[in-house]
Amino acid sequence: MPPFSAVLRKAVLACTLGACAASAQGPLCGNRPVTVVVPFAPGGGVDSTARLVVPKLAEQLRQPMVIENVPGAAGTIGTQRVARAQPDGCTLLFAVASPLNVAPLVSPAAVRYDTFKDFTPLSTVAVGPFVLVGRPTLQAATAADLVKLARSQPGKLTFGTDGVGTSLHVTAELIKQRAGIDMLHIPYKSGPQVLTDVAGGQVDLAVLPLTLAQPFIRDGKVRAYGVTGAARWPGMPDVPALAETPEFKGVDVESWLGLLAPAGMPAPMAAAIVKGVEAAVRDPEVTRKLGDIANKPLAISGTQFGEYLARERKLLQDVVTRGGIRAE
Repeated sequence: MPPFSAVLRKAVLACTLGACAASAQGPLCGNRPVTVVVPFAPGGGVDSTARLVVPKLAEQLRQPMVIENVPGAAGTIGTQRVARAQPDGCTLLFAVASPLNVAPLVSPAAVRYDTFKDFTPLSTVAVGPFVLVGRPTLQAATAADLVKLARSQPGKLTFGTDGVGTSLHVTAELIKQRAGIDMLHIPYKSGPQVLTDVAGGQVDLAVLPLTLAQPFIRDGKVRAYGVTGAARWPGMPDVPALAETPEFKGVDVESWLGLLAPAGMPAPMAAAIVKGVEAAVRDPEVTRKLGDIANKPLAISGTQFGEYLARERKLLQDVVTRGGIRAE
């Protein structure tokens, strides 16, 4: 299966060649503020990134914007709300892969929208890696040691994620498949709960966003076995990439964050938002703050974003099918 990040790099090249040009138009929503729906709880990685980028986007567009958290059901409740909204520029979605490309695969009966028919893809804003962490007392100092331990105790080691069928769960399943190891999944309701239990020794391992786990890694509360990107993360150069370990060769997963609108948004309005996003993520302050939370700015816009979503769906389908992942 091709690495997820290779899909991102292909889309970036298309944008670099000029496919992401846009021109600004008038105000999006008149005198009313634009509501940006974050389909997850306040304080998490998606919410934190939205609160860095959206104010700068509002400045670029000269348009008031407010963030509304609509959590629940792995992000599908807030996502469904935007799918049903009018395409008038007054409602946008700040999302990740979980509700758009994972949930439709693992819980299709519960998803009341079509990612490719009910949304206008606008632009990604940033990408960041996940990280595999373990409890400090686990008898495995490196990723290679971890593979040996897991193979010697098939089905004994536990790993936590933020729920069945989430992006973190699918990434953990990919890691298992690549290394040929068997571990027991322990689903939680949120990433912070998982992190606390790994630090406390209640669960052996977890796949988490690096932005969430990095304070615990720096304080030695959890052990980092490797980030899921192709290379080490510049902000934490002492943490290896999993791909450096032969058993995890080819593991290359980065999580995107981006903006979408209800289907049918007029092209000039979408182009104005795209241009605003591209300017916002180039802002030096935004770039610095994104780096502080283990994200890097990246704008894959318009049709290239839509094409990326379609390719990502195919890649995820392979992992989900092989792993037999179902949330229902």
